[in-house]
Amino acid sequence: MPSIAERLDACEDFSDVFKLVKISVERVLGRRRAGLMLYLARLPKQIGAFHTMGTNGIVMNRTMLDMVTHGAHSLREINSYVYSILLHEYLHALGYVEESTVRRLVHDVSLEVFGPDHPATQIALRGPTTLFPEMFTGDAPSGPPDVEVIPDLERNSQKYIS
Repeated sequence: MPSIAERLDACEDFSDVFKLVKISVERVLGRRRAGLMLYLARLPKQIGAFHTMGTNGIVMNRTMLDMVTHGAHSLREINSYVYSILLHEYLHALGYVEESTVRRLVHDVSLEVFGPDHPATQIALRGPTTLFPEMFTGDAPSGPPDVEVIPDLERNSQKYIS
């Protein structure tokens, strides 16, 4: 059976990546949750995503995702970014509130399933600007302020590369 790293390399949509996030968390932390939804919205560049406690929604920054998909050198880098963002917010959805705890857990889970040199682990350790330094320089691409709903993150095949 392919490793989680090999499976992440083959992901083409949010659902594929999120499935690996859930597998990783259950393997490393022994916790899981179902019924989450994903929303894409244009947010300030300082916010990669957020989860409001007590809800079933994760809101990912479409602006940052667009910058990553256009600036990445490989699908592995894009998938690693999406994995890191979804992992971070999934941990919040599991009830981890403290940001420092969540950041540590994102690194711990990434290190356990990918090893120290994988892009997802590097993002967890140093932040997304490790791979995408342009994220906080210059102007962010503009676009419509609409929120796109990915209604069933756990079964939908919504592609994030267009």
